[in-house]
Amino acid sequence: MIHITDAAQEHFSKLLANQEPGTQIRIFVINPGTPNAECGVSYCPVDAVETTDTILKYDKILAYVDELSAPYLQDAEIDSVIDKFGSQLTLKAPNAKVRKVSDDAPLIERIEYLLQSQINPQLASHGGHVTLMEITDDMYAILRFGGGCNGCSMVDYTLKESIEKELLKKFPELKGVNDLTEHQHGEHSYY
Repeated sequence: MIHITDAAQEHFSKLLANQEPGTQIRIFVINPGTPNAECGVSYCPVDAVETTDTILKYDKILAYVDELSAPYLQDAEIDSVIDKFGSQLTLKAPNAKVRKVSDDAPLIERIEYLLQSQINPQLASHGGHVTLMEITDDMYAILRFGGGCNGCSMVDYTLKESIEKELLKKFPELKGVNDLTEHQHGEHSYY
């Protein structure tokens, strides 16, 4: 479920040595499955362990994950990075904002997952996002852009050279991608 590197385990182990005996760590997601999802790590004393928690056993530590956070922490990784400013923990949870779907899920769910987990985080740097509106009978994905993408002069390039290429590569059953957005130029546009 969650990969914790040896360096991160060592870091946690040192921190836990100064806590009450039996204290471990808890990994969680606040607002899971939403654009505002945030991941965190905290101390987990023995009396804070719930019967519904998932217990993850590592070489040097134990980690507890609450029932609600567990599906959103699939494929997460915690690492300890050392740079000129010191040591820093990084927690990457690609599924925190949207629950991972299985490979045999309906096509619409798999496309929505790819848009939410990979495409929209890139568009968010420009204040934009894209939503899947439908899949037509002739296998075209119909998208609608929003935010800074609405009216952006680069939207056609983004659609054809980035989003469509990625979707066709992952979902060969699709024939293409079309934009349903009625683009309005204005101050909200990125370019």
